[in-house]
Amino acid sequence: MTLHHAVAFVDHQSAEVLQFTAEQVVEHKLHQQLKFTRAHHSGVRTEHEFFGQVCDAFDGIAEVLVTGGHTGLADFRRYVDKHRPLTAARIVGYEVVDHPTENQLVALARKRFVKIDQFLGIQRPT
Repeated sequence: MTLHHAVAFVDHQSAEVLQFTAEQVVEHKLHQQLKFTRAHHSGVRTEHEFFGQVCDAFDGIAEVLVTGGHTGLADFRRYVDKHRPLTAARIVGYEVVDHPTENQLVALARKRFVKIDQFLGIQRPT
């Protein structure tokens, strides 16, 4: 069965990507390895590398709902809009949430995707 939908919880240090259908959930976790660059004396480059890895985890997924805390989500969105326009086209929305459980994330995403599919007239099991 194809996994069209996914929900991701993203912050500056980690990301959890959950692809799902009505029957199953497949989880993929990513963690940023903190290292500071000599040239910048900051973690900017490593943050961009991490956000790039998160975007790579979305490959093959038709629609993604991205969630997270306000600051991390805003930074991720800026990165995606500037550096990953093809990924940005597959992101159906951004929602600020406060560290939900895996079940809460999937429930939020299922509800959101049902509304999107109904709006678009797509008949697909969620």
